[in-house]
Amino acid sequence: MHLHLTNMHCDCCVRVVRMDLEQIGVQVLSVEPGQVSIQFNSKEIAFDKIEEVLGASGFSVIKNKEAILVEDIRQTVITLVHHTTYNAMVRNSDYLVGKFGKTYPYLSSVFSKYEGLTLEKFIIQQKIEKARALIEEGELTLSEIAFMMGYSSVQYLSTQFKNVTGISVTDYKKNPVLYRQQQDMNLNYGDLQ
Repeated sequence: MHLHLTNMHCDCCVRVVRMDLEQIGVQVLSVEPGQVSIQFNSKEIAFDKIEEVLGASGFSVIKNKEAILVEDIRQTVITLVHHTTYNAMVRNSDYLVGKFGKTYPYLSSVFSKYEGLTLEKFIIQQKIEKARALIEEGELTLSEIAFMMGYSSVQYLSTQFKNVTGISVTDYKKNPVLYRQQQDMNLNYGDLQ
């Protein structure tokens, strides 16, 4: 049985899902971000128990085909931006169209319907998050980061960076730890409301 899961974006999530399922006696065949394949025998373990265990760790099984497509799009964008050597020459839209075999307007429409933001904005958010991480590492110049992330210039990167974060690249580069801490505090405070 192949399951699609929400909120499963990194290697830690992969380990948690595998561990949670194996602890209740589920035979896990494979796990990757957003998906798990299991050997399922309803006589041994109730599917509700699997959903309950996954839910306790913050994951849920996706059952709607469009929602599965949206999660697959999310995973693909995250992998493309964060876990591969980003090729500035490949356009995101062309890559997604090729991977899913659907038109970009369709992919964008379904994504917006379920996520409440456009696919393009999600891609930009991911690119800016990766740019922030690269700035924090301090090994690349802004020109190198802009090229790596597919921006035509440092100015274009800077404009999108400010639009997404509310902070200029120059200010962020001076003290990234301070801005990360402020963002984390704002997110935590916002979660309490």
